[in-house]
Amino acid sequence: MAHVGERPARRGSARPTLEAVAQLAGVGRGTVSRVVNGSPGVSDQARAVVERAIAELGYVPNRAARTLVTSRTDAVALVIPETETRLASEPFFAEIIRGVASELSDTDMQLLLILIRTAQERERFAAYLSGHRVDGVMLVSVHSEDPLVELLERTGVPAVLGGRRSELESLSYVNPDNVGGAWAAVRHLAGLGRTRIATVTGPPDMEGARSRLEGYRKGLEEAGLRPVDELVGRGDFSEDSGARAMRDLLQRSPDLDAVFAASDLMAVGAMRVLREQGRRIPEDVAVVGFDDSPIARHTDPPMTTVRQSSEEMGRAMARLLLEEIATPSRTHRQIILTTELVRRDSA
Repeated sequence: MAHVGERPARRGSARPTLEAVAQLAGVGRGTVSRVVNGSPGVSDQARAVVERAIAELGYVPNRAARTLVTSRTDAVALVIPETETRLASEPFFAEIIRGVASELSDTDMQLLLILIRTAQERERFAAYLSGHRVDGVMLVSVHSEDPLVELLERTGVPAVLGGRRSELESLSYVNPDNVGGAWAAVRHLAGLGRTRIATVTGPPDMEGARSRLEGYRKGLEEAGLRPVDELVGRGDFSEDSGARAMRDLLQRSPDLDAVFAASDLMAVGAMRVLREQGRRIPEDVAVVGFDDSPIARHTDPPMTTVRQSSEEMGRAMARLLLEEIATPSRTHRQIILTTELVRRDSA
């Protein structure tokens, strides 16, 4: 059986070798190698003796040699196909990163953050995957025709998506209950007596945006209100797009009395325009966002929003990926995280 190779420690070196562990434990070098690599075929008694020797000597495995034997790198990538500006401006990404890092903190996995903004960077990442430089990949900000997802499918690397392309997604993913969250937001606004409820949507090539629009329409229908196109504004989840959509909505439908924005940042942009145009919040126009990002608590007035735990989403993605790496042949899994309406003063 192949085992991890180590060079004997040089004279004067303080680094203990695999041979030194074997000598102290009173077992063969191959037994120590199997313990270090987590291989089967070692008795509990032998494993305990080796682990005590490792702890006593402070032995650290040669990671490069271990990689050659196991084809493992002990590294995973979190891939975000967005610009640095968007990464810095949207709290969603920071919370995803925090959740992933938190879940990996007690493991030996190194987390690599990779931004992909151009076709050249995508090609470079494809070469990176082909070279088996990481054990698995997490991808967020998923678009319907995203070539990155197709790349992950083609290479067969363990992969987990934050979001999905459609309900028929073939890869493992973690996704919030977008339809249910949007439905709850609109039902709340209707329950306040609002009858001209507008929405600001996200990009149509993102399933999350389409699902929130679906939830918006379901909420209207269940409240006995007819969905109309003039009350639908288009955004891209950014603050500026929310402001542009709100100006357009007010021009087309000046009598609107509520707006559900598919992200908190778009809701912030919408609230800014409403104030500029002399509309009181919530007296004239009630506003609900989606995410419950930290910014929602600091708007004026504080924003009613749909809570999705982006940090929990990151943790769930990391857990799922570790499971896929440990058992490559396992069936892909889908996790839907619950959402919750958080009531504040904007609606």
